[in-house]
Amino acid sequence: MEHTGEATGRATEPRRSACAPRTSRPLRTDDGETGERWRFGFPGGARAEVHTRGARLHSLILPDRWGHPADVVLGARDTAAFDGPARYFGATVGRYANRIAHGRLVVDGVTHRLATQQGGHTLHGGPDGFDQRRWRCEPFHSADRTGVRLFLHSPDGDQGFPGALNVRVTYALDREDQLTVSYHAVSDAPTILNLTNHTYWNLEGEGRGNVLAHHLEVAAPLYTPVDADLIPEGPHRSVSGTPFDLRRGRRLSDVLTHTDSQLALAGGGFDHNWVLDGPRRPGPRKAAVLYAPVSGRRMEVHTTEPGLQVYTAQGLTGDITGKGGGSYRAYAGIALETQHFPDSPNRPDYPTVLLRPGAPYRSTTIHAFTTVNA
Repeated sequence: MEHTGEATGRATEPRRSACAPRTSRPLRTDDGETGERWRFGFPGGARAEVHTRGARLHSLILPDRWGHPADVVLGARDTAAFDGPARYFGATVGRYANRIAHGRLVVDGVTHRLATQQGGHTLHGGPDGFDQRRWRCEPFHSADRTGVRLFLHSPDGDQGFPGALNVRVTYALDREDQLTVSYHAVSDAPTILNLTNHTYWNLEGEGRGNVLAHHLEVAAPLYTPVDADLIPEGPHRSVSGTPFDLRRGRRLSDVLTHTDSQLALAGGGFDHNWVLDGPRRPGPRKAAVLYAPVSGRRMEVHTTEPGLQVYTAQGLTGDITGKGGGSYRAYAGIALETQHFPDSPNRPDYPTVLLRPGAPYRSTTIHAFTTVNA
């Protein structure tokens, strides 16, 4: 990363002991017909809020290098925006995160036509994807770990996808300020599945300008070029000599000003898949590091997934009022979506996304937060 200073864990005993002891048990508040909010965390450390509409991460409060807390997750002030421009903010998206070309997939020789949007393609599971559903929630807590588990049943034929599916998403915080998001699903028939979380991050604090001064590192030698509809075009390409080479960490403002046809196709920023480095292993591997130089907050992302979709939110236009009362404009946040590759069902050269009965889907992504001394 292009910064100096020592990365330190923020969850030090002096800071935490300064807070009055209280339970880490998740607390629920009712949000009317929209759903429920569940709050959990540790005094003096990370504190999260998850909303059952879309099983979304609605808030994550973290201290900066001086111990001052701020919410680092973009979210709509009015939850009615979950129906419109803020539908993906922090949400669990599925059944298939990212795009499926022309809403078409073939499973065991049978063609399935999916519900479509965006130019006749399927995005994030279709117009009534998992982000629009109200999930059932169960809290859990212990001395060292606290969070919520959310459950959803997706019937056979949901948005055109085959097979009845039962899905569980778990959000867990620990005393080391690690947020773990894990997924489990089973199907009663062959289907495809690709789940992710669509949080927009601003490590300076939501509503505090844009993320162009953030530094981003992505552990990937290849990326996936796209066409005008953001559908994969041709084989993966090397990042060498391009704005997509983030292997050593670069400031976003330095790379997004490049004249590059791929950046132009995405509207002046990233909306691309990176092919993560190295062979897949059973446990999570390092995917990315995001660093905010003013606050000193640093987030390291580890995942079991083979790809990372980076979206720099160039499409935000100010029509969403954030939790702090400000409007979210272009580059107000950045999404780091750990997932399989876009349009994988139609690309036999990509890692498979086929899920069969008796073989559960499992995926884990860990967000580890620290601060960097000035």
